[in-house]
Amino acid sequence: MALKALDPDAMYHHCDITEFPFHTTAELEKYTDILGQDRAIEAIKFGIGIKHDGYNLYVMGPAGTGKHTIIQQFLAQIAVSEAISPDWCYVNNFEDSHKPLVLQLPAGQGRVLREEMANLVDELRSVIPATFESDEYRARFQEIEEEFKKQEQKALAEIQEEAAKQDIALIHTQSGFAFSSTYKNEVMTPEQFEKLDEKERHRIERKIIKLQEKLRKVILKIPLWRRESREKVQSLNSDITISVVGHLIEALKEKYKALPAVVDYFDNVQKDIVTNVDDFRQQEEGATNILGIPVNQALSFRSYKINVLVDNDNLQGAPVIYEDHPTYQNLVGRVEHIAMMGALVADFTLIKSGALHRANNGYLILDAYKILQHPFAWEGLKRTLRAREIRIESLERMLSMISTMTIEPEPIPLDIKVVLIGDRLLYYLLSHYDPEFPELFNVAADFEEQIDRTTENNLLYARMIGAMVEKENIRHLERDAVARVNEHSARIQGDAEKLTTHMRSIVDLLLEANYWAGKRNNETIAAEDIQQAIDAKIRRSARVRERMQEAIKRGIVLIETDGEKVGQINGLSVIQLANFSFGIPARITAGVRLGEGEVIDIEREVELGGPIHSKGVLILAGFLGSRYASTTPLSLSASLVFEQSYAEVEGDSASSAELYALLSALAGVPIRQSLAVTGSVNQHGQVQAIGSVNEKIEGFYDVCVERGLTGQQGVLIPASNIKHLMIRQEIVDAAKAGKFFIYPVETVDQGIELLTGIPAGEPDQEGDYPEGTVNYLVQNRLLQFADIRLSFAQQAAGKLLE
Repeated sequence: MALKALDPDAMYHHCDITEFPFHTTAELEKYTDILGQDRAIEAIKFGIGIKHDGYNLYVMGPAGTGKHTIIQQFLAQIAVSEAISPDWCYVNNFEDSHKPLVLQLPAGQGRVLREEMANLVDELRSVIPATFESDEYRARFQEIEEEFKKQEQKALAEIQEEAAKQDIALIHTQSGFAFSSTYKNEVMTPEQFEKLDEKERHRIERKIIKLQEKLRKVILKIPLWRRESREKVQSLNSDITISVVGHLIEALKEKYKALPAVVDYFDNVQKDIVTNVDDFRQQEEGATNILGIPVNQALSFRSYKINVLVDNDNLQGAPVIYEDHPTYQNLVGRVEHIAMMGALVADFTLIKSGALHRANNGYLILDAYKILQHPFAWEGLKRTLRAREIRIESLERMLSMISTMTIEPEPIPLDIKVVLIGDRLLYYLLSHYDPEFPELFNVAADFEEQIDRTTENNLLYARMIGAMVEKENIRHLERDAVARVNEHSARIQGDAEKLTTHMRSIVDLLLEANYWAGKRNNETIAAEDIQQAIDAKIRRSARVRERMQEAIKRGIVLIETDGEKVGQINGLSVIQLANFSFGIPARITAGVRLGEGEVIDIEREVELGGPIHSKGVLILAGFLGSRYASTTPLSLSASLVFEQSYAEVEGDSASSAELYALLSALAGVPIRQSLAVTGSVNQHGQVQAIGSVNEKIEGFYDVCVERGLTGQQGVLIPASNIKHLMIRQEIVDAAKAGKFFIYPVETVDQGIELLTGIPAGEPDQEGDYPEGTVNYLVQNRLLQFADIRLSFAQQAAGKLLE
């Protein structure tokens, strides 16, 4: 029974416009749910709801399905009902400035604390100098100074009085104190002293030695008295400072009494101000550093600043952060440095937050591919999630790339859900090669790229289109335009029974159709605007396709669309260029000769054939052996090649065409060149479905149109691909006019009969085929090869015996 051509009505599955009870999308209730992603949404809800370590999410699916938008919208809805995240601040560690301390405050209080500390410092800078200039302080200070002087003077006076009783004077010189004998209350000159007899001189010298010893003891006591005086001054200064600072600090401590860490910080601030009160007393105008701070106050007053690392004052609910540039430092934060006196220095005010800080107690969204692009970012993220704390470390110091003054900030506790967004391949690669990945990202949300094209979903799709129109602020669509978008969605998916969830493609189509509607001054988008947008996009992308078709038209690339040839067939391939794919015919030829059962794939031999294509060719050898040579050796050597192919050939969609060419070459029967073939084949001779069937049909049709339609041309496709057909309307029209045909094929026998016009033939009980059939001719040819091979073997054996 001859194979019938496909009914033209089955070549394109129209959207029934009567399913839409509206005139334009403006009448529709907007669809705010997520269409066709029930499985992914369930996984997202589970991953967010479970509060255990390791249950972070990996959201996967093809790019353009709206994963980013859906995740951000979904998390925003959930986060708004959750507790507001606290503020995080870094403050100076007065005991060890290289290890800044962290403070956690209620949302919005970090900014308040920073302002209050700034106000405190400003007030102290004016109050403290004024207090130390007061009459009371001066009087108490003078009293201490005078006490010291009196003590010193008294001790010296006692020595001086004792010396005077012994006729010795205490003289104060530029180099210190000295003793000299006197005569009649006058200091003796050296000449006078030398005129004294020796006994008298010795007596005076002994007195002077004793007095010098007493003087030495007094002089040794003077530093102790001075130290005691300084201590009294320091005690006075502390008392005065505490009297000024104490009530101000106490007021702040009372305000923040519910935050013990902040109260402790205020205690340390008070101690440091008391210790360094002289910094506040010095109010001289002078040079400033690069920060605009007086040099003598640069370090001391910076130490009282509050570095608000995370300010959640304006936050409503938990934070939802998307980090577009996930470098190591952008994730975990960094410490900046400033140049000071020829060196790079850092302090707690130069600590900068990362995305993990801002998303703490909330949600962080990251692009999986981007984070893997940046060195150390992936390892840094994993280490932070495992430790449940954010530790800011200098990457340069970790790698020993720089030696400079740095700091070690106290780590911040981490409570976060991380959502990685990427494709499926990356998820499976990470799961296989990174043992920590499954432990940290235990929930996978897999987004579908298609939904069923049912009456219910068609209406939901229309409502979703209406929502897109509102979001993009463009013209609404008429009912026929919605139907055309529906049909194009099925064409994008390559399946007449499915609709794509690749929302980026649909949004682009709507935006471009809106442009063409504007060109026509239409108030709404009509079907013709949708079609023009589709045609214009193809036109923009079709340069390569047109050049390849031109090469066929000019005879540069050899493709025949009429006549018959032995061992030659038109195969169909598809070429993908960015977002545009198109079909193009390719000549496939087969050669056969006596051999040892090999089917040589020339593409594979020259490394232009991919593994799937090579697999398809090897299946052909299995088919030939099982069908025609089950009891005899398969004694042929066959070669297959894509003529004029200069790029890699991959896929098994040409395996049925290659088999037809082999059968033609073995049987010696010609194949109609007016037909092209696509479809894979298994070892049992069944023709199997392939991808891009629409593009392949259109590619051969375009070549036939250029040559002129004869009414004999057409394409053989797998019968299982009928449900995928959404071909151009002009091809449907040509089929209705009897000028072009599509033949759905289920087996190789059906295909070979159509291609050669000769029955394939059914085997009898002994496995023999009727004479005159293709299978008979093939089997007979293979038996001839086997006989010849046996004859050669016998001749070779005879020569050996001789």
